[in-house]
Amino acid sequence: MAKPGLDGHDRGAKIIARALRDGGFEVIYTGLHQTPEMIAEAAIQEDVDAIGLSILSGAHMTLFPEVMRLLKEKGVDDVALFGGGIIPDEDAARLKSMGVKEIFTPGASTEDIVKWVRENVQPRQ
Repeated sequence: MAKPGLDGHDRGAKIIARALRDGGFEVIYTGLHQTPEMIAEAAIQEDVDAIGLSILSGAHMTLFPEVMRLLKEKGVDDVALFGGGIIPDEDAARLKSMGVKEIFTPGASTEDIVKWVRENVQPRQ
């Protein structure tokens, strides 16, 4: 789980991290104010299967694609990228067309997010 950009609101990211941990997943939360470079590097170092981004700042159309670009540039394009926050439906559709696996908006339950990860994130080879 990562909190990119300058947004300082991380309660949602912490709630999702805890729900995923309680659901049996190993979770690494990188903390606030992460750059796309820091997120991609942490994902590579930790050999993660997925990255969850929490974005409330409105910079989702910049930050998601940049994380994807950096992962691809480093030869790691098999990590499932998902996220949530204040993301309009049309932007969520565009992000999905770019390769983001899922977008969760306010109102999504932690149970639904854990279920989605369980059903859609496969261990990388």
